[in-house]
Amino acid sequence: MTRRPNELRINEQRFWASMARSGEIGRGRTTGMSRLALGDADKQMRDIFVGWCREAGLEVSVDRMGSIFARRKGREDHLPPVMVGSHLDTQIAAGNYDGVLGVLGGLELIRTLNDAGIETRRPIELVDWANEEGARFNPPMLASGVFAGVSRLDWALGRTDLQGNTYGGELERIGYAGPAPVGGRPVDAYFELHIEQGPILDDRKVPVGIVVGGYATRGMRIKVHGECAHAGGAAMDVRRNALVGAAYLIVALNELGWRYHPEGGRSTAAQIEVWPNLTGILPEYALVTLDFRHPTVEGVEKMKAEFDDAIGEAAARARVRMEIAETWRFGDEAFDPECIGLIRSAAEDLKVPYIEMLSQAGHDAYNMTRVCPTAMIFAPCDKGISHNEAETMSPEDAYPGVNVLMHAVLARANR
Repeated sequence: MTRRPNELRINEQRFWASMARSGEIGRGRTTGMSRLALGDADKQMRDIFVGWCREAGLEVSVDRMGSIFARRKGREDHLPPVMVGSHLDTQIAAGNYDGVLGVLGGLELIRTLNDAGIETRRPIELVDWANEEGARFNPPMLASGVFAGVSRLDWALGRTDLQGNTYGGELERIGYAGPAPVGGRPVDAYFELHIEQGPILDDRKVPVGIVVGGYATRGMRIKVHGECAHAGGAAMDVRRNALVGAAYLIVALNELGWRYHPEGGRSTAAQIEVWPNLTGILPEYALVTLDFRHPTVEGVEKMKAEFDDAIGEAAARARVRMEIAETWRFGDEAFDPECIGLIRSAAEDLKVPYIEMLSQAGHDAYNMTRVCPTAMIFAPCDKGISHNEAETMSPEDAYPGVNVLMHAVLARANR
């Protein structure tokens, strides 16, 4: 006898064993993770994940950006699928939960439906998005961005890491340069479960956050052009030090974040590249990667206007030239009220306490809003720590979110 749908709960031991197995692949310096996109550890985890999907009876395909799709058939299999997932790649110093929770939570909900003998009207498609973090290949959410038409495929495949390896070349090397087209097909809806990466749920001891929107984010890479000169021979009044110009810019960016801190704004200088980066010579080139965020679009646009002025001031002060080489944006997107309603109803039916909240981070779900109705669920992580090897969560913090995800996806797939 199959269980009634409203009695369904995941197999907690199986799910947490899968999470633990993931945590063994790409160990960090201490207790955390370092599983950069398209590296050897990423390949190993992908191979394990594909094996699990096939054991669950799923049809696996890989697109040209390396994202993995695992399809569970529906009774009316011609209908567009309900998609669920996140990412398995990590930051260079990370925990075992960022992204992984959403992918393996999606796998567990499918395994649970299989155990219960429940068919759905629509197919359910589980996805591991490639290179969500952007830690190795900028920008973040790269593969889902191509899927959603935000970026071009040829441009994305040509992205390089700090060693000069191309995205497309590394996909070939690890055997995940798939043949499937990227996007261009109908999707009924997309659901993503993720750790919050902030302290709100943990502080309030609430097991589920229903994400109703995101922080508006503007990111960019700025090139700084100066001139090489001898560190001893060049007088201060003739120097055009690109590194100094980058430093002025970074300080201005940090001060911008503090000015908007009282209303929730924040700014980050995440990466700097310098050439020639040697002792005794003034650098002639620097590349700064940065972003700033605000709870409102109006607020982030004010931050951008102030930062545009800061670029000119920093360049003039250092006597260098600055240009914006690349830009990206996310967080303006709206999540779907109907999908949010399904998550809310699932939480209420399961008697799981929840709050509605904004996401302060970037997620593949933002790109998917361009393609289909989309919604997100947050689960608490300890003290909100993330992108850090100290990132952790208890099994009891994870289970409610996975169960809510399962019931929301099940309701949508039977619609």
